[in-house]
Amino acid sequence: MSDTSTWTITGMTCGHCEASVREEISELPGVESVEVSHTAGTAVVTSAAPLERAAVAAAVEEAGYALA
Repeated sequence: MSDTSTWTITGMTCGHCEASVREEISELPGVESVEVSHTAGTAVVTSAAPLERAAVAAAVEEAGYALA
């Protein structure tokens, strides 16, 4: 059974921001899908198991943004 979590991300302003965040989170082990919205400031992540906050934070930071 998959786990779905919503993460709040600060600093995104456009579709390019969304793509950068989506790409980095998608590379985390077990991630099945990522939906990012810069207008809502969120990433909805579906994964095989719950993700560690530190892992998601590191991926978001790699894209140039931060978890709220």
